[in-house]
Amino acid sequence: MSTPNESSPPDLYRFDACGALLSTHLPMPRRSGKVRDVYDLGDSLMIVSSDRISAFDYILPSGIPNKGRLLTQMSRFWFSILPVRHHLLTTEIPETLSQKFDTSPLEGRTMIVEKADVVPFECVVRGYLEGSGLLEYQATGEICGNALPQGLKQCDALPEPIFTPATKAEEGHDENVSFDRMASDIGTELAEKLRDQSLRIYRVASEHAASKGLIIADTKFEFGRVDDELVLVDEVLTPDSSRFWNAASYAPGSAQPSFDKQFVREYLSQCGWDKQSDPPPLPAEVIERTAAKYTEAFERITGETFS
Repeated sequence: MSTPNESSPPDLYRFDACGALLSTHLPMPRRSGKVRDVYDLGDSLMIVSSDRISAFDYILPSGIPNKGRLLTQMSRFWFSILPVRHHLLTTEIPETLSQKFDTSPLEGRTMIVEKADVVPFECVVRGYLEGSGLLEYQATGEICGNALPQGLKQCDALPEPIFTPATKAEEGHDENVSFDRMASDIGTELAEKLRDQSLRIYRVASEHAASKGLIIADTKFEFGRVDDELVLVDEVLTPDSSRFWNAASYAPGSAQPSFDKQFVREYLSQCGWDKQSDPPPLPAEVIERTAAKYTEAFERITGETFS
């Protein structure tokens, strides 16, 4: 653990009442997403996973304590076992930063990564029928141009995993698109590489998850290019980017309990919030149950004990 620098500004980090890290404001060039703060270190990037949580396109005023650490450590695990080139260099905080300010809140939630020219599409793989894919199938009988058999039920396994790209939205929802649309934007050769790589990673990850009694219903990957080489970037196969189900209780025909922010969505849907104004704080019970689900997913996937 680093020793706090007494001269550090008091507003480098902002926590909520439960101790969740809501934001970081380090003295470096920074951009922020819904969960991660990204800092430019010159020849690399530092990705800090906060404990922020979003739902219905809003960032909530309450965080989930240790969520960022769980996401980071789960991504670290997957990067270590997947047969793919990735952008992670280290999860150690550079000593040059620790000498300048208190970096202890960053420990366990930081990735130092290569800079990459990011492909402007989410590479979504679906093995089961749920979410926006279910809605599109019910309306058209296909998902993103992938024709599917008639009569599939909610959460049914698909005959084969399918690749369903989506545009990357800065705000709001990503837009599902066809493979042909993706190919027309970035070129057929690159689109085919992304499709094949995404399906291969999904199959490897699904086999590992199955050995732990879990189903990966769907997931999304992001890729970039480093020196013209395709590289897996961002987080990977976490409860924020994937739908994990318990294989032992899997029963198609209705929604499955998932290892993510399901409790948060359920609370916000029944608490009276109009989903058009600032969202309310979360009750302690919802925070605790959500944190427990993230922890269980991490421990089952990695075989490690989170501490």
